[in-house]
Amino acid sequence: MSLGIGKSPSGIRIGSKDIHYAWVIVGVASIMWTMSSAIRFATSLLVSDFENDFGWDYGWIALAFTFQWILSGSLGPVVGWLGDRHGVRKVMFVGAILFIVGMLLVGTVEDSRSLWQFWLYFGVVLAAAMAIFQILLVSGVTVWFRTNLGVAMGTLQGIQGVGTALMIGIVAVLFSQFGLKWTFWGPGIVGGIILLLGVKFFQNEPAEIGARPYGAPADEPIRFLQGNESAKVRSTVFLKQAQRTPSFWNLIGIHFWGCAGHNIILIFLVAIAEADEVGLSRGMAVAVYITLTVVSTLTRFGVPIAADRAGSKGVMGVSFAMQTFPLLLLILAVSMASLPLFFVFAILFGIGMGGEMSAFPIINRQYYGNAPTGTTYGYQMMGAGIGMALGPLAAGFLWDVTDLIWPMIVLSFVLSLVGVLSIFKLPTTNQHVLPDWEELLPPEARSGVAAQDSPSLPGTVTGTLGAESAGSD
Repeated sequence: MSLGIGKSPSGIRIGSKDIHYAWVIVGVASIMWTMSSAIRFATSLLVSDFENDFGWDYGWIALAFTFQWILSGSLGPVVGWLGDRHGVRKVMFVGAILFIVGMLLVGTVEDSRSLWQFWLYFGVVLAAAMAIFQILLVSGVTVWFRTNLGVAMGTLQGIQGVGTALMIGIVAVLFSQFGLKWTFWGPGIVGGIILLLGVKFFQNEPAEIGARPYGAPADEPIRFLQGNESAKVRSTVFLKQAQRTPSFWNLIGIHFWGCAGHNIILIFLVAIAEADEVGLSRGMAVAVYITLTVVSTLTRFGVPIAADRAGSKGVMGVSFAMQTFPLLLLILAVSMASLPLFFVFAILFGIGMGGEMSAFPIINRQYYGNAPTGTTYGYQMMGAGIGMALGPLAAGFLWDVTDLIWPMIVLSFVLSLVGVLSIFKLPTTNQHVLPDWEELLPPEARSGVAAQDSPSLPGTVTGTLGAESAGSD
């Protein structure tokens, strides 16, 4: 018997089962995020090769990652602003083109004289593409869910983690067999095509297909919240109010400290394991890195669900602590050149690192409800991007100057510890930080206004399609 696939009022129908399109969005976003971001982390495998083959110092190699993270982070608020006002699809199409161009250009880097090209292509062009996807895929998924957002975010980030682990292996094979050119050209061409196809299936919001968010009440008006005057007013008013709260700025700082700390490890772990004083083979060093990535995938899936159900503040605190204190074990592993200790460290650190990154979309929902948080999340990712940039840069030059490994591990420890302490200053997630923010909106722009009560409001439609109860498929 053939399995019939077709449209349903809220999404698609497979056989006799209706699937809300929100879950299609999660699947599409997971694949797109993997394609657009995995190469960033997989490239860290090549740090020691750049140093050996091209003669580049670690600090100058880290500067390319610094450019990438600073630019992608700095573009976060702008990308979120564009997505909140104009919808995410148009912006993501530009991101797909930039990704293809950037990957092809990196593949043209040939020798020691090409360092400036690596900075430009990897650190600037690819950074712009990654900024678009890392902000809009997360905020774009958020608008599709009223309930079970933790499951959606966990699935999104878990699949992205698995994809990153696979890409690490792919990069290792491609580089050893085909060199730098096809290490970037192959994933660039294939990944770019996948990104363009993903844009085609990624709808801006439920109203585009006449649906409500997953778990929304059946009597809630179906309204367009992006790409119209109402969206511009709502995002502007909300952002101004959010910026007056301490938690808005503290969350940016927390993401900065956490990412500055763990990106030192992500960029240099393979190089540390291969260093002369440690002496692990390339295969074992890659295995340690993949172990860390796979373990972090499990917490990327589990932490958003736990944060959604138990509150984000406590879950984030535990995750940050698990990212911080295992670094002391890494110092011991380096001093003893112990492969088993490297694997133990990778497991413990992976648990914390995966949880540190994945709870931010959930805490935004718990603090701000259904407000337009694309720009807010963009600011938090700006903090993350700058942290991801400055941490490895400082660590790389510290390694060059001291010719020792342990000082940069201590630096990672200190940065992450500041993040742990900053979490204690966050307010509880049991209530919204700005529960009455919509009172400053004109009546026609408030989310509770029914379509028939505001006929002049652009982007409001009537209809009953897409009603879903919490917990439905």
